[in-house]
Amino acid sequence: MYPRYMPDISKRFEGLGVGFAPYLQPPGPEIVRWTVGEPGFATPEEILATAISELESGNTKYTRGAGSLKLCNAVSDYLMTHHDIHVSAEDIVVTPGAKQAMLYSFLITTMPGDEVILLAPSWASYEPMLEFIGAIPVHVPVRKDNFHPDLDAIKDAITERTKMILINSPCNPTGAVFTPEEIQGILDIATDNDLWIVSDEIYSRMIWVDWPHVSPASLPGGIERTIVVNGWSKSWAMTGMRLGFLTGPPNAVKAAIKSQANSASHVPTFMMEAARVALGCDEAVEEFNAEYEKRREIMKKGLSDLPGIRVVEPEGAFYIFADITGTGMSDTEFADGALEAGVQLIPASLITGGEGFIRVSYATDEESIHEGIRRLKSWLI
Repeated sequence: MYPRYMPDISKRFEGLGVGFAPYLQPPGPEIVRWTVGEPGFATPEEILATAISELESGNTKYTRGAGSLKLCNAVSDYLMTHHDIHVSAEDIVVTPGAKQAMLYSFLITTMPGDEVILLAPSWASYEPMLEFIGAIPVHVPVRKDNFHPDLDAIKDAITERTKMILINSPCNPTGAVFTPEEIQGILDIATDNDLWIVSDEIYSRMIWVDWPHVSPASLPGGIERTIVVNGWSKSWAMTGMRLGFLTGPPNAVKAAIKSQANSASHVPTFMMEAARVALGCDEAVEEFNAEYEKRREIMKKGLSDLPGIRVVEPEGAFYIFADITGTGMSDTEFADGALEAGVQLIPASLITGGEGFIRVSYATDEESIHEGIRRLKSWLI
C-alpha cells in the first residue's frame, strides 16, 4: 500500500519525451510490425559461441573500464580498415550500447544552457537526452526533397551558445546518406565556429548509393573536434547485447572514461571477446546487407504503388521515410488507420520536423513486407 503522500521526483523529468516508444509496443501476433529498428536476422553463430565459451571460462569479473585492450585494438583496426579513422586502442571506449555512448558524448560537449544543432527530423532519443542533461536542442530542417543537410541553414542557426553539431549518416529515420562534400561542409562550419561534432555512425555499413559513408573524423582537422559513436547492434544483429563504442580526441576520451567509471563501470566482461570476434564477421555483414537491399526494393515499390504516398529514395540504413500528406490524413491518423488494417508503423510527428511522414523499417522479414503492403492496399484502395 503506497502512502498517501510521497516525495516529488526531480523536475528534470517533466515534459521529457520518450520518442517513438508509444508506437514500439509489441502488438498482437496478428499485426504486421514495421516499427522496430532491429535486424531481422539471428546473431551469427560464431559470436554466440564465443560469448558462451567466455561465460564457461569464468570471464565474469571486473576488467578494464574502457574495454579489454584486445577488443579496443580490434576496434581501432576496424575503424582504420572500414572508415579511414586512425586512432589507437587507448582512444576507444566500449560502452553499454551506442545510446550510452551518445549520452557520454552529450555530457562531454555541453553544459546546461548550451545549444546543440540537430538536423531535423532526427532520431527520436536525441532531443530528450539533451534536455535531460540541460542542453538545448536547436532543430535545423533538412531539405525535404532528399533529407540532406542545408548548410546555409546550419550556419544561420549558430549562436554564441552553440557548442555542438550532431550528425547521423546514414540517418534514422530518413535513410539519407550525406555526401562527402556535405560532411566536409559541416566540418568546415564546425571548424570556423570552434564547435564539436558528434557523429552517430551506427548504420555506417549500410550504404545503398554510389557515394561512400564518410566520417568527419577521417577528414583533415576532423578528429580534433569529432566524437564518433558506433556499435554492434545493427550490422551484426546484436541489439540486445548492448555494445557500443566511441572515439575522439584525447580530452574527450578521458572524459568518456570518467563517465563510464562513474556509471556503468564497463560492458559485460564475457561479451568483450564476442564483440572482437564480431568485427571479423564481414561475410555475415555482407549477407545481411544483400537481404536489406532486396527488402528495400520490395518495400519501396510497394509503398510507391499506394495512393497518396510519396517515397523519397532510401539511401542507407533500413528505413523508409514516406510522405503521406497526399492521402489527406495526418501521419497519426494514417498510423492509427494502418494499425486497424493490421500494420504497425510510426507517425513521424512524434519527432520535430516529421509531421506528415511515416517511418517504416524494412529490417523485418520479406513475407511481413509483402503482407503489410497487401493490407495497406486493401485499406487505401
